[in-house]
Amino acid sequence: MNNPDAALNILTEQVIATDMLIASKSAILNYASALVETHTKEVRNVLKKQLANAISYHEKLSDYMISNGYYHVENINEQITMDINNANRSLDIQAGN
Repeated sequence: MNNPDAALNILTEQVIATDMLIASKSAILNYASALVETHTKEVRNVLKKQLANAISYHEKLSDYMISNGYYHVENINEQITMDINNANRSLDIQAGN
C-alpha cells in the first residue's frame, strides 16, 4: 500500500471489530452457562433477556464485519488468507516496516 497510515486505520477497525466479535461470543456462552445453572425464576428471566440481547448484538456485529469484508463465514480459505495477511501486516507494523 502507498499509504501506511491508511493500512493501519483499516487494520485497527478490523482488529477492534474482531475483538468485539470474540467478546460477544464469550458473553453468549457465559449467559447460557449461567442460565442453565440458575434456579431462581427472576434471575432466569434477566439472563434470558441478556442472552437474547447478546445474540442480537452478535448478529449485527457479524453482519457489519461481513459487509466490510472483515469476516468470511462462507469461505474458510478466504478467511484463512485474510487472517495470515493481517498477522503478517501486524508483524510488519511492529517491526516498523
